[in-house]
Amino acid sequence: MMGAGKSAVGPALAQRLECDFVDSDAEIEREAGCSIAELFAAEGEPCFRERERAAIEKLAGRPAVVALGGGAPAQPGAGEWLAATGCVVYLRARPETLLERVGDDAARPLLAVSEGESRLARLRELLERRRSAYESARWVVDTDDLAVEQVVESVAQSLGEGS
Repeated sequence: MMGAGKSAVGPALAQRLECDFVDSDAEIEREAGCSIAELFAAEGEPCFRERERAAIEKLAGRPAVVALGGGAPAQPGAGEWLAATGCVVYLRARPETLLERVGDDAARPLLAVSEGESRLARLRELLERRRSAYESARWVVDTDDLAVEQVVESVAQSLGEGS
């Protein structure tokens, strides 16, 4: 989920595990030549999800730490396919923590709200809709009150790479 810590934890974990780090959203942006927000505006969410699925297929099974966009695991069949090709870890955080971390970032198209709507309510809705997909991960690490190094340590221990 956006704000859970993937972009901060991923590179640090990859360094710890001595492997590459890949961010699926960054790969999509690189291939498309524009930002995720621009893709959403130009093509809509269904087309973005097709690009996301292609990126996941390209990255699956690669010896790397891969940070997936928040909606990727919730796509039909993605959870099973991801579990079959790698170790899936869900970095879980409360909606309040997520909102604090993402702030007013306009580059988050799924957090765009109309006047009178709440970004916190939108985050809660997204989390609830994706909950079963997220919680199907092999490991779940709560990130709310942890520093990046603590999350890396927890994930590394889960993966059997303890210090």
